[in-house]
Amino acid sequence: MEVTEAQDAGTLSPGAPAAPHDAFSGRPPIPLVCVLSMALVLVSGIYLAAYLPRHAPFGPAVALVSAAGVVLVLAVALVVRLRQFAWDTFFVVVRWTLLAYLVIAGILEYVFVYDGTRGTMLVLLTLSLFVFAVDIPVLLGFSVARFQVPRAPS
Repeated sequence: MEVTEAQDAGTLSPGAPAAPHDAFSGRPPIPLVCVLSMALVLVSGIYLAAYLPRHAPFGPAVALVSAAGVVLVLAVALVVRLRQFAWDTFFVVVRWTLLAYLVIAGILEYVFVYDGTRGTMLVLLTLSLFVFAVDIPVLLGFSVARFQVPRAPS
């Protein structure tokens, strides 16, 4: 079947299934960057948990959490640079997902404090929870908004 210029430009003939809009095509790999950030936080958490109940050497955990934070900032910067993007949809998804993940992170923080976690370990876990609570909403918001048609500028 031959693709006409109108179909190639995104306008399909009547009766043909509409191709989904994808703000991701040809752009930086934002989902991959978000997943990398989350993976770094998870590796840090697994590293710290492997030493329990003893104290873990904090160097590798600090490096992993720092790298996760830098990668998260990169992901947010990549999203902010998008021009033609369904920002309304993005912010709706991010707002509600962020609320849910802040509640989850708050409960986990309470558990850490209640369990007697103190000092550097508590700081590392708190920073990990922050990356967790911001990274997932950005990933979900982008994943939903990328398939929405952006609103025309007024």
